[in-house]
Amino acid sequence: MSEPVAIYPDLAGKAVFVSGGATGIGAELTEAFARQGSVTCFVDIAEAEGEALAARLNAEGLDVRFAACDITRTADYQATIRRFADEAGPIRVLLNNAANDQRHTLDSVTEEFFDRTIAVNLRHQMFAAQAVVPMMKAAGGGSIVNFGSVSWMIRSADLATYAACKAAVHGMTRCLASDHGADGIRVNTLVPGWVMTEKQLRLWVDDQARETIRRSQCLPGPLLPAHIAQMALFLGSEASAMCTAQNFIVDGGWT
Repeated sequence: MSEPVAIYPDLAGKAVFVSGGATGIGAELTEAFARQGSVTCFVDIAEAEGEALAARLNAEGLDVRFAACDITRTADYQATIRRFADEAGPIRVLLNNAANDQRHTLDSVTEEFFDRTIAVNLRHQMFAAQAVVPMMKAAGGGSIVNFGSVSWMIRSADLATYAACKAAVHGMTRCLASDHGADGIRVNTLVPGWVMTEKQLRLWVDDQARETIRRSQCLPGPLLPAHIAQMALFLGSEASAMCTAQNFIVDGGWT
């Protein structure tokens, strides 16, 4: 990641929590907030990658803390969030980033697959919010950034269960924003387009996909994790003090 495009002084010293923060968009979020001076805590099931990222950033003098954690094990997940808060201070920015866009057809969906997809794409966002809202309220406010997707907006093929989760995030965001706005807690949905992460490039992006992107985006060029991180910084900071219950789409103009 390059040096920050914008500096948000209010993020310095704040405890920030990122789910799925070891690779892809999550790694960019972790680094971006760390470079703002935030005490950046993150979890991932990719233990080696998480430890390497934390070691690299801490070697630069930043304050980054990692724990290997399965976000679908709710009790363990919430305990990990609270342990970070005990060590780093109350979580003031929550980035519900973790997801898995596993392709599937309708006839291949089983109850087990459906429930697992819900757990890794939707359920953890609700229970992370449940863990941080009391500490945000006690601290005088905070920002919850839920992560959606344009997949359901553009009718992506072979993603019905994932898309259902991501569409549901919008309803969750708006209701939580209404429930907790009086406590100074902002809740928004950050909606990425087709981001060129290592995983997407390895599994899905071929010449045909690149042509679809070229035709569909208003802006030329690849959508990168850094573009998503810049919006996340804005939403996490007090620069977005009167923004809540909204969808912030970063997709190069696709939708």
